[in-house]
Amino acid sequence: MSDRALTDQLWQRLEPLIPALSRRFRFPGRRRADDRAALEGILFVLATGIGWNRLPTALFGVSGATCWRRLAEWQSAGVWQRLHEALLAELRVAGRLDLARAIVDSSHVRALKKGDQTGPSPVDRGRPGSKHHLITDAAGIPLAVIVTGGNRNDVTQLIPLLHAIPPIRGLVGRPRRRPWRVYGDRGYDHDSHRRLVRAMGITPVIARRGVPHGSGLGRARWFVERSFAWLHAFKRLRTRYERRADIHQALLSLACTIICLRHLRDS
Repeated sequence: MSDRALTDQLWQRLEPLIPALSRRFRFPGRRRADDRAALEGILFVLATGIGWNRLPTALFGVSGATCWRRLAEWQSAGVWQRLHEALLAELRVAGRLDLARAIVDSSHVRALKKGDQTGPSPVDRGRPGSKHHLITDAAGIPLAVIVTGGNRNDVTQLIPLLHAIPPIRGLVGRPRRRPWRVYGDRGYDHDSHRRLVRAMGITPVIARRGVPHGSGLGRARWFVERSFAWLHAFKRLRTRYERRADIHQALLSLACTIICLRHLRDS
């Protein structure tokens, strides 16, 4: 899929979700920048990792500051979350979503400017960092992603990740939002959390600490590692530059949406 085709398909789904803003009759001010141009600027920053103030205005017709404000505005209105849910529903209709099992994992990123949801990273000599906590379906399609400080233990986000799975529509009947099983590595090994997972009607399949390797869970869990590779292929997500956690979360949600759209193309 070319970048232009990707943008076209993304825009077709995004445009109906953008809240309509009424323009004042008296003293209307400067005309609002084009939403489609702002989306293209946001995608360019996400893919290349370029700073917002270095976005070439002559190329896109909007400034980096405008793109940043539009990203924050749509995040506040819940546009990115609704877009992700709509694509998950399309994937379910296409038979590409396997909710029989879900996979959880996390990844550290450096936070160069600190900010919300950062902390001393235990894997980076205490430098400020954040964690991306991800839950996917059996094939690695992102269902939800959470940002926390780099010093948060993985197991503390197991239940929040399961609750973060949106109601996935698309088929007749109730929306689906719970997998049958959830797979995790040793970082999620805690009996109290196992009990909480079972209370949700989900079977935990989590490796035990102190047990020799070779459990076979890697055959089911490698999909989430591939999903992290897809996420971090967007250069703006390899290192956290945003001070505000909601802006970084918006970029993560947009990246998950693009990954879902690519899977939908292959269906």
